[in-house]
Amino acid sequence: MTELTIIIPAKNEAENIAALVDEIHSVCEARYDYEVIVIDDGSTDATGQILAERLQSDARLRLLSNRQSGGQSAAVHSGVLAARGRICCTLDGDGQNPPPDIPKLVDALLADPEAGLVAGQRVGRQDTWSKRYASKFANALRARVLQDGTRDTGCGLKAFRRDAFLLMPFFNHMHRYLPALFAREGLRVLLVDVSHRPRLGGQSNYNNFQRAMVGIVDLCGVAWLLRRKKTARPTEILVKETGL
Repeated sequence: MTELTIIIPAKNEAENIAALVDEIHSVCEARYDYEVIVIDDGSTDATGQILAERLQSDARLRLLSNRQSGGQSAAVHSGVLAARGRICCTLDGDGQNPPPDIPKLVDALLADPEAGLVAGQRVGRQDTWSKRYASKFANALRARVLQDGTRDTGCGLKAFRRDAFLLMPFFNHMHRYLPALFAREGLRVLLVDVSHRPRLGGQSNYNNFQRAMVGIVDLCGVAWLLRRKKTARPTEILVKETGL
């Protein structure tokens, strides 16, 4: 069985995706039994064509394609469903999450059987000041409401156990709440500082206003889920064979 599946949601990342896949291979080839799944999430540029051509020569690459964009969480969820690895690692298709940080997360998860998720936390973010400020405010509000212990759930670099992820309720934008959701299931969450790079090409698919509007609704929904989770230790019932 494949050990690791690297999942990359990508929308209109023609300028970044080939170099990102190459860098992942250079980091992972000697370390893991792995595959790379890229989800082309309704791209209108050459992203899908570039990846389709690479399939001919890259045995580790798999491509899922959405005719219409379903968003990042839906792309991640479809990638996890298709994954052959017992461990999944996600990163953004824009190249801002450096692949050399992948082993930090994956190795920490493999070393701790009680951990369900290792989440990256960006240090030295290479974004505009408005995006950094909006993210800082949103993370502070989320941390206050959910008490999830992380300062940066928007980081796309995360590693988690596939089976645990698939037990969770799926909803749009759930990728931003994975630490709280894994903790809800009684699984250990580890936080690891990771680096961040400037976007080399293309542009972000979201703006601060869009993030704020959906974030308010999502935060209320996740808080509702956390309050209604009841964890009980099941009682084992043993039935003695009587021969009757």
